[in-house]
Amino acid sequence: MDSMQEMNRRDFIRFVSVFAVSFLMPHSSDAKEVERLLDNEDRGGFNVRFIMPIKPVNPEKWVLKIGGLCEHQGQFTLASIKRLPKDIQVSRMTCVEGWSGKAKWGGFSPQTLFNAVKPKKEAKYLYFFSADNYYEYISMEDLLKPRVFFAYEMDNKPLPDIHGGPLRLLIPSKYGYKSVKTIMKLDFVKEEGTGYWSQFGYSKDGTIKPGTDHALDLKTYKIIKKDGEPDY
Repeated sequence: MDSMQEMNRRDFIRFVSVFAVSFLMPHSSDAKEVERLLDNEDRGGFNVRFIMPIKPVNPEKWVLKIGGLCEHQGQFTLASIKRLPKDIQVSRMTCVEGWSGKAKWGGFSPQTLFNAVKPKKEAKYLYFFSADNYYEYISMEDLLKPRVFFAYEMDNKPLPDIHGGPLRLLIPSKYGYKSVKTIMKLDFVKEEGTGYWSQFGYSKDGTIKPGTDHALDLKTYKIIKKDGEPDY
């Protein structure tokens, strides 16, 4: 994606954030009444991105709703999610804006989730819905590829709310807009829809392309030489 498209995305996020804050911030001069909001910010090692400012999700009250074309629909608490067989993975999340961050993630594979909820044969896509009203469609085929991962831990700690806690998806071979954060709902569906950023012209596939990447964790710029997951 060229620099003009990247800048357009940055400007769009900034506009949405400022617009939303004007409605979400309490109108009070008392700083103690101002609620904490998760918002876009650049950070050393791993930037923070949402499509709009949101209140942090309380992990103790959070539930994951699973529905659509599967045998075991329902609501799953974080405690029940953590009872699934756990895996560890080190992988990089690469943003279409031209930066990336790498971490050690704790969680489980999509196959582990599918084994528990039993998708029906006609289910071809999984619809994701996030706490900030973000949404995305990802094919079952893509979800079952190696190194796709659901994470509830980051660097041996509970996944921070700024990075998508209590639960997020990671697809290291695709740009970060496919690695859905702060997941609230999953629906197994037959047909693909248009994800949030794809309605603004972004690729539905989202595969990382060759180019320059600012690896924040390494504090240097790297050259991505081929499609897919970077090898650094």
